[in-house]
Amino acid sequence: MLSPFEWMIAKRYLWPGKGEAFIALVAGISVGVVMLSVAMLVIVMSVMNGFRGELLDKIVGLNGHAVVQAYGGRLDNWRSVLANVERTPGVTSASPMIEQPLLVQYNGRTEAIFLRGQSDRDLTALADKVLLGDMKSLYAPPGESGYGRVAIGSQLAQNLGVRVGDVITIINPAGRTTPFGTSIRQVGYEVGAIFEVGIYTFDEKFVMMPLKEAQTLLLMGDSVAQIEITVTDPDKVGETLEPVAKRLSGQAVIADWKTMNSALFEALQVERVAMFFALSFMVLVAAFNILSSLVMLVRAKTRDIAIMRTMGATRRSMLKIFVTTGTTVGAIGTLAGLALGAIVLFFREPIVDFIAWATGQEIWDPQVRFLTTLPSRTDPWEILGIVTLALTMSFLATLYPALKAANTDPVQVLRYE
Repeated sequence: MLSPFEWMIAKRYLWPGKGEAFIALVAGISVGVVMLSVAMLVIVMSVMNGFRGELLDKIVGLNGHAVVQAYGGRLDNWRSVLANVERTPGVTSASPMIEQPLLVQYNGRTEAIFLRGQSDRDLTALADKVLLGDMKSLYAPPGESGYGRVAIGSQLAQNLGVRVGDVITIINPAGRTTPFGTSIRQVGYEVGAIFEVGIYTFDEKFVMMPLKEAQTLLLMGDSVAQIEITVTDPDKVGETLEPVAKRLSGQAVIADWKTMNSALFEALQVERVAMFFALSFMVLVAAFNILSSLVMLVRAKTRDIAIMRTMGATRRSMLKIFVTTGTTVGAIGTLAGLALGAIVLFFREPIVDFIAWATGQEIWDPQVRFLTTLPSRTDPWEILGIVTLALTMSFLATLYPALKAANTDPVQVLRYE
């Protein structure tokens, strides 16, 4: 705790006088560097957390936490496997699914797609992702056109120039075998809904339809290709499904979200740690700024320190005064950095748009970044770590100049005064 005298002197040194403009400038730079370093750490770590979190949520929201994949792409006894999975503790839901790469054609344009056939419940769960149309229309009887209905991604609709109500042709190269060879199967479907998941690849490639329609199109009878599984704890999906994997050994293989996206999420984790380590050096630079400003302050106030010592001020008091001064500079910079980081994160989309407009460069390309918007998720524990790092470095930077001030010999300083 500071005495009133020590606190008064510390406040006086926080605002240098008119003849000490250079010291004030250095102190201001110190605050600015701390502010920028803290803000950069907050912004970068929040964006990277948001990127990982949004990507995981969207991928898991579309694919589940794990899938049971049949050998050869056909799971004939899927109902017994489904019942087996649903009885497993920790499994919240399981549903059959078909996913197959095919082609789609409209007005002479052809695109490669992933056709996905899902249960009514899974398709209805995508209702909040629909931009145009209605997912329920996929189960309604064929309209005047006589075609079944499908839902397609927004980017695919844009690439094909398709709107709700238009009829597209889905091409299955593996059609029926005839005496003249394999006939390519081409079936028309009306676009009943256009959805946007938020992951560019999915919005560009996926076409959704009811499971029975997919079985008919792909000539699979009553078979399915996969069973999608959702568990209570995604981080423990491997342990949860280990009993199922043993029971299905030789029939099917289980792939969880960690396995299917391991390269992507490991790269994100490595990049996250590397960015934190690199940006932490900015805090070190800020600490050196605080150290240099305090060294200059001690040199400028040597006579004042000597006078206070002769008047009864102890070495401990001098130490506390300059430690408080430097740490306060770090604390002000840290609080300003948190405020700046919060403002930038709140207005991140307009800032990205402005930079793109000013430079003429698309800095957030959904084709490269997977997500259509710049995400952000702030982790309170990371913020606490950043604040602790900044304050600790600021405190350590004050020790040398504070000890220098405390060890000032008033006899040597005032000898020739």
